[in-house]
Amino acid sequence: MTWKIQAITGELTGQEISIDRDMLVGRHQSADIVLQAAEISRKHAAFLLKEQALWVQDLNSSNGTFINDVRVEQEGLLKEGDIVQFASFKFSVLEPAQEIAAVLIQPTEVVVLEPVASDVVVPVTEQPSEAVAVSETEAEEAFEQAEQNAAAEALQQSPKTAAQQMNEQGMPDLSERDRTVQLSQEGMPQQVAVPKPAPIPVGVDLKVDPEPRPVVIEEAASSVDVQKTEQKNASTGLIAIIVLIILAILAWLLFK
Repeated sequence: MTWKIQAITGELTGQEISIDRDMLVGRHQSADIVLQAAEISRKHAAFLLKEQALWVQDLNSSNGTFINDVRVEQEGLLKEGDIVQFASFKFSVLEPAQEIAAVLIQPTEVVVLEPVASDVVVPVTEQPSEAVAVSETEAEEAFEQAEQNAAAEALQQSPKTAAQQMNEQGMPDLSERDRTVQLSQEGMPQQVAVPKPAPIPVGVDLKVDPEPRPVVIEEAASSVDVQKTEQKNASTGLIAIIVLIILAILAWLLFK
């Protein structure tokens, strides 16, 4: 059985602490419930579980242990709703929930329904399970066979390619081959006429020129040559303009 205490004062307000064994309360770090305050002794008090009941024991603390504002000299029994106090720290005692007893399920009465007499009696014949299984298996096999037959008929009706026809025909028998062709001991045909090549059309010269004519590839003018040509043309034009200007000036002086 696990008891609980809930803080109702200070910074711990609302915090619940479970007590399922004997627990020490004090300021020391080794305590099970550590209360960091100068008014709390190092080993202030202890919670004790005796036959599922919760007790609190004061350990000669300086500021005392109280139950409902009554100081505890040695030990005090706690019950639900009590206020246990260590110096200025107050806690409310919460009684653990009662264990739920196992619910025994009572056997239900079996109601036997008697058959109603009727004028018409319908005989019911039971079919063995083996016969049912065999019939189902036969039905499945018949369905699969029908599917296979339908697929075969679809393949037969569809047009066959030349490759499929050759695969189906296979190699002809020796008896079906041309009887005029003589075979060697190794099975190779003998005296087979080699077909003549097709005639060469008139006017077609099959002689190959032994010295092929060289192909002249015109070299494309580079950008540098193009720039030089443009500069040369510009200089020539400028000189011609200057000469014309000089001739015009001389003519003006002469005819003045």
